[in-house]
Amino acid sequence: MSWTPDPRPEWVAAVNRGDAGPVVDEARRPFDPDLLMAEALVRQGRTPDDRAALGDDDFVEPLTLFCHGLEHEADLTVMGRWMSRRMILRLLEVRIQLNDYLAADPRTLDEPIDEPIFVIGAPRTGTTVMHGVLAQDPAHRAPEGWELLRPVPPPHPDPDIRAADPRIALAGAELVMPQTVASGMLAIHEYSGRMFKECLSAMSFEFRSEEMVSRTDVPTYQGWYDTADLRPAYRTYRKVLQVLQRRMPTRRWVLKSPAHLQGLPALLEVFDDARFVITHRDPTAILPSVTSLIATMRWAHSDRVDFAAIGRYHLELYGRSLDSLIDLIDSGRLAPDRTAQVPHRLASTDKLAAARSVYEQLGMKLAPGTEAAIADYAAATPPGKHGEHRYQFEDLGLTRDEVRARFARYIDRFDIPVANDEGTRRWLTKSTPVANDE
Repeated sequence: MSWTPDPRPEWVAAVNRGDAGPVVDEARRPFDPDLLMAEALVRQGRTPDDRAALGDDDFVEPLTLFCHGLEHEADLTVMGRWMSRRMILRLLEVRIQLNDYLAADPRTLDEPIDEPIFVIGAPRTGTTVMHGVLAQDPAHRAPEGWELLRPVPPPHPDPDIRAADPRIALAGAELVMPQTVASGMLAIHEYSGRMFKECLSAMSFEFRSEEMVSRTDVPTYQGWYDTADLRPAYRTYRKVLQVLQRRMPTRRWVLKSPAHLQGLPALLEVFDDARFVITHRDPTAILPSVTSLIATMRWAHSDRVDFAAIGRYHLELYGRSLDSLIDLIDSGRLAPDRTAQVPHRLASTDKLAAARSVYEQLGMKLAPGTEAAIADYAAATPPGKHGEHRYQFEDLGLTRDEVRARFARYIDRFDIPVANDEGTRRWLTKSTPVANDE
């Protein structure tokens, strides 16, 4: 195994050495959930004991477990502590803002969220690509990064005023920070305040989100999360969407996260008329790619990253979740007329053809103007725009036979082309090699 992260920038190394006083002082404060809740309340102009302003207590247990993991398990650097602390405070402050807004305007909860389209599939299978493609339809709306990080108050309906919202820069700075701390992150996955954002950011307000385990190694929290009830996270997410559309024209939401594979039953309970676009890819390409992403994200927060352990976890996590996906399809809970299947090779090599396929499968009309917008989007987002994402299957410490055996049902069910034993980008069945790794 040879996975080695890129060196961090010198300014990050200086912070981690303790050479940046204010950041170091803040980072050294303990991950105490009571102190963090009190600080968030004070930041929002409340008394530190006004816990009712934070809403119901569903979030307290996962917050407590997450804080325990950050303090005692994650082995965070100074920068990792600082970023994690800032994230927790933002999540708590937005909880207060959401509760205040809904109390002042309870009719927000009457906002219809009709037939949202969720783009799902294992990570690195083309979910980001398809999310961006479907967002080009003027009848659709995809949430931007700043909207999911700081949704209160609702965006202004005037596009010029909306574009000048200071929350864009505030959220953008937070989203870009891991790319700045961990060299090479940008080539794997780009983030910004104005880019379309996946659902995890809103589900994190309940501290029931894969965002926590993606950034940091917190096994106690992860063990709890793997069997947690995700309905509170989806209910809060629905409220966030209702707030975001309160002052805007109602359009169909196009939403995205690979993490929905682990929460589909809860998602279907909260969004019972949802439609789905499901992306597919060879598992022997999925595992090293997603493990590289998570390892690099964790490297932004810690000096200790076990690439092979992350890979083994993903082997079982996505093995289970893709088996569950098949069960939901075969049982009819994910009905054929409400789902579209898209192979990664199509999404990555011909965005317009992928869009046409999705619209046809879902019985939707693809207007000429939307086709033109998708073509423009494809031209503006070429594969490898920010460099090539490099990774090696061998760094997983697994064999291709192990991976193919664990995902045999998935491979057979969706007729997935599988890479050969040499680990090249050739295929066992006739298909087009891919250039885009998202």
